[in-house]
Amino acid sequence: MAEDEKNPAREIITDYAKAHFRYFRTADGTVYAQRNGHPVARPIRSQGTTGSHRQELLVGLYKDGRGVFNGTSMKEALDLIEALALTEEVQPVHIRVAPGLDGATWLDLGRSDGLSVRIHPTGWDTVVPDPREVCWRRTQLTGELPLPVKDTDGKGIDLLLRLTNFTDAQTECLAIAWLIGCLGPGVPVPAPFLTGPQGAGKSTAGRMMVRIVEGMSGDLRRAPKDEENLIAAVAAGWVTALDNLSHMTPDLSDAMCCIVTGAESVKRALFTDGDVHRSAYRRPLLLTGIDVGVIRPDLAERLLPLRLERPKVRRTEAELWAEYAEVLPMVLGSLLDLTVKVRAAEAETPTDLRMADFAHLCAQLDGATGFGALAAYRTSLDDLNDDVIEGDLLAQTVLRHAETIEPGGAQRMTSTEWLHCLGRLYSGDDFRAVPKGWPTTGKVLSDRLKRLQPTLAARGVLIDSGRDHGGRYLLMARPVPAPTHEQPELG
Repeated sequence: MAEDEKNPAREIITDYAKAHFRYFRTADGTVYAQRNGHPVARPIRSQGTTGSHRQELLVGLYKDGRGVFNGTSMKEALDLIEALALTEEVQPVHIRVAPGLDGATWLDLGRSDGLSVRIHPTGWDTVVPDPREVCWRRTQLTGELPLPVKDTDGKGIDLLLRLTNFTDAQTECLAIAWLIGCLGPGVPVPAPFLTGPQGAGKSTAGRMMVRIVEGMSGDLRRAPKDEENLIAAVAAGWVTALDNLSHMTPDLSDAMCCIVTGAESVKRALFTDGDVHRSAYRRPLLLTGIDVGVIRPDLAERLLPLRLERPKVRRTEAELWAEYAEVLPMVLGSLLDLTVKVRAAEAETPTDLRMADFAHLCAQLDGATGFGALAAYRTSLDDLNDDVIEGDLLAQTVLRHAETIEPGGAQRMTSTEWLHCLGRLYSGDDFRAVPKGWPTTGKVLSDRLKRLQPTLAARGVLIDSGRDHGGRYLLMARPVPAPTHEQPELG
Protein backbone atom coordinates (compact mmCIF):
# COMPACT_ATOMS: atom_id res chain seq x y z
CA MET A 1 0.00 0.00 0.00
CA ALA A 2 1.34 3.43 -0.91
CA GLU A 3 2.33 5.72 1.93
CA ASP A 4 -0.29 8.34 1.00
CA GLU A 5 -3.08 5.68 1.06
CA LYS A 6 -2.48 4.80 4.70
CA ASN A 7 -4.82 6.24 7.31
CA PRO A 8 -2.57 8.22 9.69
CA ALA A 9 -2.96 7.54 13.41
CA ARG A 10 -3.96 11.14 14.07
CA GLU A 11 -6.94 10.75 11.70
CA ILE A 12 -8.05 7.53 13.43
CA ILE A 13 -7.95 9.33 16.78
CA THR A 14 -9.73 12.40 15.40
CA ASP A 15 -12.52 10.37 13.77
CA TYR A 16 -13.03 8.34 16.95
CA ALA A 17 -13.10 11.48 19.09
CA LYS A 18 -15.66 13.25 16.88
CA ALA A 19 -17.88 10.16 16.93
CA HIS A 20 -17.89 9.71 20.71
CA PHE A 21 -17.41 13.21 22.14
CA ARG A 22 -18.79 16.68 21.77
CA TYR A 23 -16.27 19.56 21.79
CA PHE A 24 -16.97 23.19 22.64
CA ARG A 25 -15.23 26.23 24.04
CA THR A 26 -15.90 28.55 26.96
CA ALA A 27 -15.78 32.34 26.94
CA ASP A 28 -12.10 32.34 27.98
CA GLY A 29 -11.19 30.12 25.00
CA THR A 30 -10.69 26.85 26.92
CA VAL A 31 -11.80 23.84 24.87
CA TYR A 32 -13.77 21.10 26.66
CA ALA A 33 -14.72 17.55 25.70
CA GLN A 34 -18.03 16.03 26.72
CA ARG A 35 -18.89 12.36 26.15
CA ASN A 36 -22.09 12.07 24.11
CA GLY A 37 -25.13 12.11 26.39
CA HIS A 38 -23.11 12.79 29.56
CA PRO A 39 -23.14 16.17 31.38
CA VAL A 40 -19.55 16.10 32.70
CA ALA A 41 -16.98 17.97 30.60
CA ARG A 42 -13.18 17.91 30.81
CA PRO A 43 -10.70 20.40 29.37
CA ILE A 44 -8.84 18.63 26.59
CA ARG A 45 -5.49 19.97 27.82
CA SER A 46 -6.03 18.81 31.40
CA GLN A 47 -3.41 16.57 32.96
CA GLY A 48 -5.24 16.36 36.29
CA THR A 49 -5.44 13.23 38.40
CA THR A 50 -9.26 13.30 38.26
CA GLY A 51 -9.04 11.92 34.73
CA SER A 52 -7.98 13.83 31.62
CA HIS A 53 -9.59 13.74 28.21
CA ARG A 54 -6.36 12.28 26.79
CA GLN A 55 -6.77 9.32 29.14
CA GLU A 56 -10.42 8.95 28.08
CA LEU A 57 -9.37 8.71 24.44
CA LEU A 58 -6.54 6.26 25.10
CA VAL A 59 -8.78 3.91 27.08
CA GLY A 60 -11.68 4.17 24.61
CA LEU A 61 -9.49 3.48 21.59
CA TYR A 62 -7.90 0.48 23.30
CA LYS A 63 -11.19 -1.06 24.51
CA ASP A 64 -12.84 -0.60 21.10
CA GLY A 65 -9.97 -2.38 19.36
CA ARG A 66 -8.62 0.66 17.54
CA GLY A 67 -5.12 0.19 18.90
CA VAL A 68 -2.60 1.92 21.15
CA PHE A 69 -1.23 5.24 19.92
CA ASN A 70 1.91 7.13 20.79
CA GLY A 71 2.09 10.61 22.27
CA THR A 72 2.94 12.34 18.98
CA SER A 73 -0.19 11.06 17.24
CA MET A 74 -2.35 11.98 20.22
CA LYS A 75 -0.88 15.48 20.37
CA GLU A 76 -1.44 16.09 16.67
CA ALA A 77 -5.04 14.86 16.93
CA LEU A 78 -5.80 17.01 19.97
CA ASP A 79 -4.23 20.06 18.27
CA LEU A 80 -6.62 19.61 15.34
CA ILE A 81 -9.63 18.97 17.61
CA GLU A 82 -8.83 22.09 19.63
CA ALA A 83 -8.55 24.23 16.50
CA LEU A 84 -11.90 22.95 15.19
CA ALA A 85 -13.60 23.47 18.56
CA LEU A 86 -12.61 27.14 18.61
CA THR A 87 -15.11 27.69 15.80
CA GLU A 88 -17.99 26.19 17.82
CA GLU A 89 -20.48 28.14 19.92
CA VAL A 90 -19.48 29.29 23.40
CA GLN A 91 -20.97 27.38 26.35
CA PRO A 92 -20.13 27.82 30.04
CA VAL A 93 -19.07 25.04 32.41
CA HIS A 94 -20.06 24.99 36.08
CA ILE A 95 -18.84 23.55 39.35
CA ARG A 96 -21.51 22.11 41.68
CA VAL A 97 -24.35 24.58 40.94
CA ALA A 98 -25.60 26.00 37.65
CA PRO A 99 -28.49 28.02 36.19
CA GLY A 100 -30.90 26.09 34.00
CA LEU A 101 -33.80 26.78 31.67
CA ASP A 102 -37.26 28.07 32.69
CA GLY A 103 -36.09 29.48 36.01
CA ALA A 104 -34.56 26.20 37.23
CA THR A 105 -31.19 25.69 38.89
CA TRP A 106 -29.05 22.56 39.08
CA LEU A 107 -27.02 20.87 41.82
CA ASP A 108 -24.31 18.40 40.78
CA LEU A 109 -24.35 15.31 43.01
CA GLY A 110 -20.83 14.45 41.87
CA ARG A 111 -21.86 10.96 40.69
CA SER A 112 -20.19 9.08 37.85
CA ASP A 113 -23.56 8.61 36.12
CA GLY A 114 -24.14 12.40 36.00
CA LEU A 115 -27.33 12.28 38.07
CA SER A 116 -28.09 15.79 39.36
CA VAL A 117 -30.82 17.70 41.19
CA ARG A 118 -33.01 20.07 39.18
CA ILE A 119 -34.62 22.71 41.42
CA HIS A 120 -37.58 24.28 39.61
CA PRO A 121 -40.37 26.66 40.70
CA THR A 122 -42.73 23.82 41.71
CA GLY A 123 -40.30 21.36 43.31
CA TRP A 124 -37.12 19.39 42.66
CA ASP A 125 -36.17 16.17 40.88
CA THR A 126 -33.10 13.99 40.41
CA VAL A 127 -32.36 13.61 36.68
CA VAL A 128 -29.41 13.56 34.28
CA PRO A 129 -29.31 17.03 32.67
CA ASP A 130 -29.23 17.59 28.94
CA PRO A 131 -25.53 18.19 28.11
CA ARG A 132 -26.47 21.25 26.08
CA GLU A 133 -28.24 22.80 29.07
CA VAL A 134 -25.70 22.08 31.81
CA CYS A 135 -22.02 21.16 31.58
CA TRP A 136 -20.39 20.11 34.84
CA ARG A 137 -16.68 20.49 35.53
CA ARG A 138 -15.20 18.12 38.08
CA THR A 139 -12.01 18.52 40.14
CA GLN A 140 -10.42 16.71 43.07
CA LEU A 141 -12.56 18.89 45.34
CA THR A 142 -15.84 17.68 43.79
CA GLY A 143 -17.15 15.15 46.30
CA GLU A 144 -20.14 12.88 45.82
CA LEU A 145 -23.44 13.77 47.49
CA PRO A 146 -26.02 11.17 48.53
CA LEU A 147 -29.38 10.97 46.82
CA PRO A 148 -31.63 13.43 48.72
CA VAL A 149 -34.75 12.10 50.42
CA LYS A 150 -38.15 13.33 49.23
CA ASP A 151 -40.98 14.57 51.49
CA THR A 152 -39.03 14.94 54.75
CA ASP A 153 -41.45 17.44 56.29
CA GLY A 154 -38.48 19.52 57.48
CA LYS A 155 -37.08 16.77 59.71
CA GLY A 156 -33.66 17.02 58.11
CA ILE A 157 -33.23 20.64 59.22
CA ASP A 158 -34.05 19.68 62.81
CA LEU A 159 -31.55 16.79 62.67
CA LEU A 160 -28.81 19.10 61.41
CA LEU A 161 -29.41 21.73 64.10
CA ARG A 162 -29.41 19.00 66.77
CA LEU A 163 -25.87 18.06 65.72
CA THR A 164 -24.55 21.63 65.92
CA ASN A 165 -24.07 23.99 68.87
CA PHE A 166 -25.40 27.33 67.62
CA THR A 167 -26.22 29.64 70.50
CA ASP A 168 -29.78 30.61 69.59
CA ALA A 169 -32.56 30.42 67.02
CA GLN A 170 -31.41 33.64 65.29
CA THR A 171 -28.01 32.13 64.56
CA GLU A 172 -29.63 28.91 63.34
CA CYS A 173 -31.89 30.70 60.84
CA LEU A 174 -28.92 32.65 59.44
CA ALA A 175 -27.02 29.38 58.94
CA ILE A 176 -30.02 27.93 57.07
CA ALA A 177 -30.30 31.09 54.94
CA TRP A 178 -26.63 30.76 53.98
CA LEU A 179 -27.07 27.11 52.96
CA ILE A 180 -30.05 28.05 50.77
CA GLY A 181 -27.94 30.81 49.22
CA CYS A 182 -25.22 28.28 48.36
CA LEU A 183 -27.72 26.52 46.08
CA GLY A 184 -28.26 29.68 44.02
CA PRO A 185 -25.58 30.27 41.36
CA GLY A 186 -26.53 33.94 40.96
CA VAL A 187 -26.80 34.92 44.64
CA PRO A 188 -23.67 36.31 46.35
CA VAL A 189 -23.83 35.31 50.00
CA PRO A 190 -21.86 36.71 52.96
CA ALA A 191 -19.18 34.51 54.48
CA PRO A 192 -20.24 32.80 57.72
CA PHE A 193 -17.65 33.38 60.44
CA LEU A 194 -18.08 30.65 63.05
CA THR A 195 -16.91 31.95 66.42
CA GLY A 196 -17.16 30.86 70.02
CA PRO A 197 -15.07 29.71 72.98
CA GLN A 198 -12.46 27.00 72.67
CA GLY A 199 -14.15 23.62 72.42
CA ALA A 200 -17.42 24.97 70.98
CA GLY A 201 -17.18 22.74 67.92
CA LYS A 202 -16.55 25.48 65.37
CA SER A 203 -14.55 23.29 63.00
CA THR A 204 -17.06 20.44 63.33
CA ALA A 205 -20.03 22.71 62.61
CA GLY A 206 -18.13 24.23 59.67
CA ARG A 207 -17.47 20.79 58.19
CA MET A 208 -21.13 19.84 58.59
CA MET A 209 -22.28 22.95 56.74
CA VAL A 210 -19.74 22.48 53.95
CA ARG A 211 -20.46 18.76 53.47
CA ILE A 212 -24.15 19.38 52.83
CA VAL A 213 -23.07 20.99 49.55
CA GLU A 214 -19.67 19.39 48.87
CA GLY A 215 -20.17 15.83 50.11
CA MET A 216 -18.42 13.87 52.85
CA SER A 217 -15.01 14.51 51.26
CA GLY A 218 -15.42 18.28 51.76
CA ASP A 219 -13.22 19.69 54.49
CA LEU A 220 -11.79 22.84 56.02
CA ARG A 221 -8.39 24.15 54.92
CA ARG A 222 -5.75 26.44 56.28
CA ALA A 223 -5.65 29.86 54.63
CA PRO A 224 -3.08 29.90 51.78
CA LYS A 225 -0.07 32.14 52.28
CA ASP A 226 -0.63 34.14 49.09
CA GLU A 227 -3.51 35.31 46.93
CA GLU A 228 -2.55 33.20 43.91
CA ASN A 229 -2.87 29.92 45.84
CA LEU A 230 -6.12 31.11 47.40
CA ILE A 231 -7.61 31.85 43.97
CA ALA A 232 -6.50 28.42 42.70
CA ALA A 233 -8.25 26.71 45.62
CA VAL A 234 -11.37 28.83 45.13
CA ALA A 235 -11.57 28.10 41.41
CA ALA A 236 -11.39 24.31 41.97
CA GLY A 237 -14.46 24.01 44.20
CA TRP A 238 -17.74 25.64 45.08
CA VAL A 239 -17.55 26.32 48.84
CA THR A 240 -14.18 27.47 50.17
CA ALA A 241 -13.82 26.85 53.92
CA LEU A 242 -10.85 28.25 55.86
CA ASP A 243 -10.25 26.96 59.37
CA ASN A 244 -8.86 28.44 62.57
CA LEU A 245 -8.09 31.97 61.41
CA SER A 246 -6.07 33.81 64.04
CA HIS A 247 -4.81 36.68 61.87
CA MET A 248 -6.00 38.36 58.71
CA THR A 249 -3.64 40.48 56.62
CA PRO A 250 -5.04 43.37 54.54
CA ASP A 251 -4.26 41.42 51.34
CA LEU A 252 -6.15 38.34 52.58
CA SER A 253 -9.05 40.54 53.69
CA ASP A 254 -9.26 42.16 50.26
CA ALA A 255 -9.06 38.76 48.54
CA MET A 256 -11.96 37.48 50.66
CA CYS A 257 -14.06 40.49 49.66
CA CYS A 258 -13.42 39.63 46.01
CA ILE A 259 -14.31 35.96 46.53
CA VAL A 260 -17.67 36.81 48.12
CA THR A 261 -18.87 39.44 45.65
CA GLY A 262 -16.94 38.32 42.56
CA ALA A 263 -13.82 39.37 40.69
CA GLU A 264 -11.57 38.37 37.82
CA SER A 265 -7.95 37.28 37.94
CA VAL A 266 -5.72 37.83 34.90
CA LYS A 267 -2.24 36.36 34.62
CA ARG A 268 0.18 35.47 31.84
CA ALA A 269 -0.66 32.23 30.12
CA LEU A 270 1.97 29.52 30.48
CA PHE A 271 4.61 29.28 27.75
CA THR A 272 3.52 32.57 26.15
CA ASP A 273 4.80 36.12 26.11
CA GLY A 274 1.72 38.10 25.12
CA ASP A 275 -1.29 35.89 25.90
CA VAL A 276 -3.19 35.94 29.20
CA HIS A 277 -5.37 33.56 31.16
CA ARG A 278 -8.60 34.95 32.63
CA SER A 279 -10.26 33.43 35.70
CA ALA A 280 -13.56 34.87 36.92
CA TYR A 281 -14.85 33.62 40.25
CA ARG A 282 -17.49 34.21 42.90
CA ARG A 283 -17.86 31.53 45.51
CA PRO A 284 -19.47 30.91 48.91
CA LEU A 285 -16.85 31.31 51.63
CA LEU A 286 -16.87 29.96 55.21
CA LEU A 287 -14.46 30.89 58.02
CA THR A 288 -13.86 29.59 61.53
CA GLY A 289 -11.82 31.06 64.37
CA ILE A 290 -11.95 32.50 67.87
CA ASP A 291 -10.72 35.96 66.89
CA VAL A 292 -9.09 37.41 63.80
CA GLY A 293 -8.10 40.72 65.37
CA VAL A 294 -9.02 43.86 63.49
CA ILE A 295 -11.79 43.36 60.91
CA ARG A 296 -11.67 45.84 58.04
CA PRO A 297 -14.97 47.64 57.31
CA ASP A 298 -15.33 46.35 53.73
CA LEU A 299 -14.97 42.73 54.88
CA ALA A 300 -17.32 43.26 57.84
CA GLU A 301 -20.14 44.06 55.40
CA ARG A 302 -19.55 40.67 53.78
CA LEU A 303 -19.40 38.56 56.95
CA LEU A 304 -22.13 36.58 58.71
CA PRO A 305 -21.13 35.92 62.34
CA LEU A 306 -22.45 32.61 63.66
CA ARG A 307 -21.69 32.04 67.33
CA LEU A 308 -21.48 28.61 68.94
CA GLU A 309 -21.40 27.45 72.55
CA ARG A 310 -19.66 24.56 74.22
CA PRO A 311 -21.77 21.37 74.14
CA LYS A 312 -23.06 20.05 77.44
CA VAL A 313 -22.50 16.42 76.38
CA ARG A 314 -19.39 15.33 74.48
CA ARG A 315 -19.50 12.63 71.79
CA THR A 316 -16.76 10.74 69.97
CA GLU A 317 -15.82 11.79 66.43
CA ALA A 318 -16.71 8.35 65.07
CA GLU A 319 -20.17 8.40 66.65
CA LEU A 320 -20.90 11.97 65.55
CA TRP A 321 -19.87 11.53 61.91
CA ALA A 322 -21.58 8.16 61.60
CA GLU A 323 -24.85 9.81 62.60
CA TYR A 324 -24.20 12.75 60.29
CA ALA A 325 -23.56 10.47 57.29
CA GLU A 326 -26.77 8.61 58.09
CA VAL A 327 -28.96 11.73 58.21
CA LEU A 328 -27.23 13.66 55.36
CA PRO A 329 -29.68 12.43 52.65
CA MET A 330 -32.60 13.67 54.75
CA VAL A 331 -30.80 16.95 55.57
CA LEU A 332 -30.19 17.60 51.87
CA GLY A 333 -33.77 16.71 50.99
CA SER A 334 -35.19 19.06 53.64
CA LEU A 335 -32.88 21.86 52.45
CA LEU A 336 -34.09 21.38 48.87
CA ASP A 337 -37.74 21.40 50.01
CA LEU A 338 -37.17 24.62 51.93
CA THR A 339 -35.29 26.19 49.01
CA VAL A 340 -38.29 25.68 46.73
CA LYS A 341 -40.61 27.31 49.29
CA VAL A 342 -38.27 30.24 49.87
CA ARG A 343 -37.83 30.98 46.17
CA ALA A 344 -41.61 31.00 45.72
CA ALA A 345 -42.17 33.45 48.59
CA GLU A 346 -42.86 37.10 47.77
CA ALA A 347 -40.73 39.67 49.59
CA GLU A 348 -39.42 43.19 49.10
CA THR A 349 -35.70 43.71 48.63
CA PRO A 350 -34.14 45.84 51.42
CA THR A 351 -32.35 48.78 49.84
CA ASP A 352 -30.16 49.81 52.77
CA LEU A 353 -27.90 46.73 53.02
CA ARG A 354 -24.71 46.03 51.05
CA MET A 355 -25.50 42.35 50.38
CA ALA A 356 -28.96 43.09 49.01
CA ASP A 357 -29.41 39.67 47.36
CA PHE A 358 -28.82 37.86 50.64
CA ALA A 359 -31.03 40.32 52.51
CA HIS A 360 -33.79 39.58 49.99
CA LEU A 361 -33.26 35.86 50.52
CA CYS A 362 -33.61 36.38 54.29
CA ALA A 363 -36.86 38.27 53.69
CA GLN A 364 -38.11 35.39 51.51
CA LEU A 365 -37.14 32.90 54.22
CA ASP A 366 -39.17 34.94 56.72
CA GLY A 367 -42.13 34.92 54.34
CA ALA A 368 -41.93 31.15 53.97
CA THR A 369 -41.25 30.26 57.61
CA GLY A 370 -41.53 33.30 59.89
CA PHE A 371 -38.00 32.70 61.24
CA GLY A 372 -37.02 36.38 61.55
CA ALA A 373 -33.85 35.94 59.48
CA LEU A 374 -33.77 39.52 58.14
CA ALA A 375 -33.89 41.04 61.62
CA ALA A 376 -31.18 38.62 62.73
CA TYR A 377 -29.04 39.63 59.74
CA ARG A 378 -29.39 43.32 60.61
CA THR A 379 -28.44 42.58 64.22
CA SER A 380 -25.36 40.64 63.11
CA LEU A 381 -24.21 43.55 60.93
CA ASP A 382 -24.69 45.93 63.85
CA ASP A 383 -22.52 43.68 66.03
CA LEU A 384 -19.84 43.63 63.33
CA ASN A 385 -19.89 47.44 63.20
CA ASP A 386 -19.17 47.42 66.93
CA ASP A 387 -16.24 45.06 66.31
CA VAL A 388 -14.85 47.34 63.60
CA ILE A 389 -15.12 50.41 65.85
CA GLU A 390 -13.56 48.61 68.83
CA GLY A 391 -10.59 47.65 66.68
CA ASP A 392 -10.09 51.05 65.00
CA LEU A 393 -8.85 53.99 67.10
CA LEU A 394 -9.49 56.42 64.26
CA ALA A 395 -13.17 55.42 64.13
CA GLN A 396 -13.45 55.84 67.90
CA THR A 397 -11.86 59.29 67.68
CA VAL A 398 -14.18 60.38 64.86
CA LEU A 399 -17.22 59.35 66.90
CA ARG A 400 -15.92 61.28 69.91
CA HIS A 401 -15.52 64.41 67.79
CA ALA A 402 -18.95 63.91 66.20
CA GLU A 403 -20.51 64.24 69.65
CA THR A 404 -19.53 67.93 69.59
CA ILE A 405 -21.60 68.48 66.41
CA GLU A 406 -25.25 69.32 66.94
CA PRO A 407 -27.80 67.00 65.28
CA GLY A 408 -28.46 68.40 61.83
CA GLY A 409 -25.10 70.21 61.85
CA ALA A 410 -21.90 69.66 59.90
CA GLN A 411 -18.23 70.64 59.89
CA ARG A 412 -16.04 71.10 56.84
CA MET A 413 -12.24 71.20 56.76
CA THR A 414 -9.39 70.08 54.56
CA SER A 415 -8.05 66.60 55.14
CA THR A 416 -4.88 68.04 56.67
CA GLU A 417 -6.92 70.16 59.09
CA TRP A 418 -8.96 67.10 60.04
CA LEU A 419 -5.71 65.17 60.62
CA HIS A 420 -4.48 67.78 63.11
CA CYS A 421 -7.92 68.07 64.75
CA LEU A 422 -8.38 64.35 65.29
CA GLY A 423 -4.74 63.89 66.30
CA ARG A 424 -5.08 66.53 69.05
CA LEU A 425 -8.33 64.93 70.21
CA TYR A 426 -6.68 61.51 70.48
CA SER A 427 -3.58 62.83 72.25
CA GLY A 428 -5.64 64.78 74.79
CA ASP A 429 -4.12 66.72 77.66
CA ASP A 430 -1.51 64.04 78.38
CA PHE A 431 -0.03 64.43 74.88
CA ARG A 432 0.19 60.68 74.29
CA ALA A 433 1.75 59.63 71.02
CA VAL A 434 -0.53 58.54 68.20
CA PRO A 435 -0.51 54.75 67.73
CA LYS A 436 1.17 52.78 64.97
CA GLY A 437 -1.00 52.85 61.87
CA TRP A 438 -2.44 56.30 62.58
CA PRO A 439 -2.77 58.35 59.35
CA THR A 440 0.38 60.32 58.66
CA THR A 441 -0.93 62.60 55.88
CA GLY A 442 -4.21 64.16 54.90
CA LYS A 443 -4.45 61.85 51.88
CA VAL A 444 -4.07 58.74 54.04
CA LEU A 445 -6.71 60.08 56.44
CA SER A 446 -9.11 60.73 53.57
CA ASP A 447 -8.67 57.18 52.26
CA ARG A 448 -9.18 55.67 55.73
CA LEU A 449 -12.36 57.68 56.29
CA LYS A 450 -13.74 56.53 52.94
CA ARG A 451 -13.28 52.92 54.08
CA LEU A 452 -15.02 53.74 57.36
CA GLN A 453 -17.97 55.51 55.73
CA PRO A 454 -20.48 52.61 56.07
CA THR A 455 -19.44 51.90 59.66
CA LEU A 456 -19.69 55.55 60.72
CA ALA A 457 -22.98 56.02 58.86
CA ALA A 458 -24.45 53.15 60.90
CA ARG A 459 -23.61 55.24 63.99
CA GLY A 460 -25.21 58.41 62.62
CA VAL A 461 -22.06 60.12 61.31
CA LEU A 462 -21.82 60.92 57.60
CA ILE A 463 -18.49 61.53 55.87
CA ASP A 464 -18.45 63.22 52.47
CA SER A 465 -15.89 64.93 50.27
CA GLY A 466 -16.01 67.67 47.69
CA ARG A 467 -14.24 70.62 46.12
CA ASP A 468 -14.90 74.36 46.17
CA HIS A 469 -12.92 77.48 45.31
CA GLY A 470 -10.67 76.80 48.30
CA GLY A 471 -9.77 73.29 47.19
CA ARG A 472 -10.79 69.82 48.34
CA TYR A 473 -12.49 69.29 51.68
CA LEU A 474 -13.95 66.62 53.94
CA LEU A 475 -17.39 67.05 55.46
CA MET A 476 -18.50 65.46 58.73
CA ALA A 477 -22.24 65.68 59.45
CA ARG A 478 -24.78 64.38 61.96
CA PRO A 479 -28.22 64.07 60.33
CA VAL A 480 -31.30 64.62 62.43
CA PRO A 481 -32.56 61.21 63.61
CA ALA A 482 -35.80 60.12 61.97
CA PRO A 483 -38.78 60.51 64.33
CA THR A 484 -40.10 57.33 65.88
CA HIS A 485 -43.85 56.97 66.05
CA GLU A 486 -44.68 55.21 69.28
CA GLN A 487 -48.14 53.85 69.86
CA PRO A 488 -49.85 55.41 72.93
CA GLU A 489 -50.46 53.07 75.80
CA LEU A 490 -54.04 52.03 76.31
CA GLY A 491 -55.34 52.94 79.73
